[in-house]
This record gives sequence, C-alpha cells and structure tokens, in this order.
Amino acid sequence: MDHSATASGRPLDARQVDAYLDRIGLARPERADAAALAALQRAHLGAVPFENLSIHLDEPVVLEVQALFEKIVTGRRGGFCYELNGLFAALLEALGFRVSLLAGRVFDGERPGPPFDHLALRVDLDEPWLADVGFGRFSLLPLRLDRRGPQDDPAGAFTVAPYGDLLDVVQDGSPQYRLDPRPYALADFVPTCWWQATSPDSPFRRAPMCSRLTPDGGRTTLSGGRLIRTAPDGGRDVRELGEAELLAAYAAEFGVELKRLPNAVVGEAGAA
Repeated sequence: MDHSATASGRPLDARQVDAYLDRIGLARPERADAAALAALQRAHLGAVPFENLSIHLDEPVVLEVQALFEKIVTGRRGGFCYELNGLFAALLEALGFRVSLLAGRVFDGERPGPPFDHLALRVDLDEPWLADVGFGRFSLLPLRLDRRGPQDDPAGAFTVAPYGDLLDVVQDGSPQYRLDPRPYALADFVPTCWWQATSPDSPFRRAPMCSRLTPDGGRTTLSGGRLIRTAPDGGRDVRELGEAELLAAYAAEFGVELKRLPNAVVGEAGAA
C-alpha cells in the first residue's frame, strides 16, 4: 500500500501525536488493533466537533496535514469530512495503522451526490475497517468493510453492501454514502472541498453549524441561531439564541473560542 497517498506534507511527529491524543482525551494505545481503533474513533467524535465555521468566517480550508493540525489540535477547532478524516488518517498512521483515503458520494434521498463528496477511511488490520469521524450523525464505532449483513452500533444498524465495484453504506435502512474502494491522496479532494466551501449550491453554505457527540450518545448542535440538544432516542430540545449568546455557546458547548460570529447566522443547517 502506498502510504504517501494518505497524507500531504510532513507527517505528524511524536510531539504532535501526544498533543492530538490529549485533544481527544486518550493515552497512546499499546498496539494498533481493532480495540484501539474503536477507542480512537469514539473519543474523537466526543471531543472534536463536526463544523463548517471556516466557510462562514471567511477562513481558507487548507487540506494539508500541518494546517489541519494547527486548526484542529492547536486551535481547538473542528471541521468537516475532508479536514477531520484527513487529519485522523495522519494520527492513525503515526500510531502504526495502515490507512487509505476513500472517496464517497453522499446520498440525497435515493440519489448519490458528486464524486469526492465525502472522505472516509479504510483501515487494514486482520480485516478492512471503515473509520469515519467526519460525517456528523453516523456510526460511533468502526464498521467492517467486508462484512455483509447488519452490523449493530450504538447509533443504529449499519450495512455495507456492494453496488457493482462500489460499496453502499446504509444506516437503519437509509443509504448514507457510496464508496469508491480505490485509495486516493488528500490532494485529490481539494477541488470538491473548494466547491463545498464556495458554491451557493453547497449544503455547507446554507448556515453555520457545529455539532458534537455527547457522552450518552446524543448530540449537541448549534445550527444557525439554534441550540439543539438531541437525546439518544431522537428527542430534541431546541432553543433560539440571540447573537449575544452565540459566542458564549460556541465556547461553552464545544470549546470553540471565536472572535466574531460566523456570517449568516440564520436558519438551520442540515446534517446534524
């Protein structure tokens, strides 16, 4: 496997790995195995928010490992799929895992979106696993890529089903994304990442959003001007926040310290 296809720029050094593990609240695992992978994914989801704030703060989205480290680890921010899974791949590699970047097409109803619409990770252990810390509501634990039939997860029942040479990932009967099993480089995702960040047709342009898993398996989300608390059973409590409350909410709920509010704090973004 060509490991150069999973990262761009200088890989994470030992100091950066320690800082990253501190960011997600885990000690360095003793070995690169399935249990460690599951612990890393679950901890990441609980510590690092899925967010599109850079798009609404007029910040560039730079798909290079060192830039992502500065944003997510040093800057205590989150990101969307290209950023979160791109940096998580670098962490896994530094810990001794064999990782490939996979391109996905996110479903909108029954239709998949464009190629490179999503970035997910293949991790090869005794069998291949799907790891994903960049899809908002999704599996809390890695999924077996070669297993057919339901896979139980705290977030629901998942299946990975062949679609020709591709793989459809389904949650509770609803298709989530279609994976190309070929490995790609992080740079291959740059054009679609740019489109997601700049096109008026991109769902990430609709409103600022920041969402993180809670310890009980629910979610806390700031979507536009709404603070949404989602219980594990799907029940929701929604509060409208004034502009004066929003900066404090980003800090209190996500540890995200912003100097100003994101642009267009109106409406409710999707995918949270």
